[in-house]
Amino acid sequence: MPHALKWLPKPERHDFQAAEDYLSLIMSPAQAAICRGQLVAAQADLVHRKAKDILRASQLALLAMDNKHVQADLHKVASDTPLSPILLLRGDDAHPLIVADGYHRVCASYWLDENTDIPCVLV
Repeated sequence: MPHALKWLPKPERHDFQAAEDYLSLIMSPAQAAICRGQLVAAQADLVHRKAKDILRASQLALLAMDNKHVQADLHKVASDTPLSPILLLRGDDAHPLIVADGYHRVCASYWLDENTDIPCVLV
């Protein structure tokens, strides 16, 4: 029987730094810091979105099940370790949704059930 996904009630502190590190590669460091602040401020208002919809909206490819980071998250699920909610920046007409942190968790969730509802911080 597959394990049910468990989620932490809020993102882990290091997730926000990871998001800022990633965002600083695709925008200015100052803008990445602003986005980090927005994500921190919004963490109390989690929304839930399906794994398949996050991948579609972000235009990211589904990572293979044997990707070492996806595997690590699948092992967490198998051992009943809760995963951290993911951090998202809403897209616009010119840009897709940005998965600022949690891409591997989205892919692991998809492999378990593409209709998995994932808790997200969305700004």
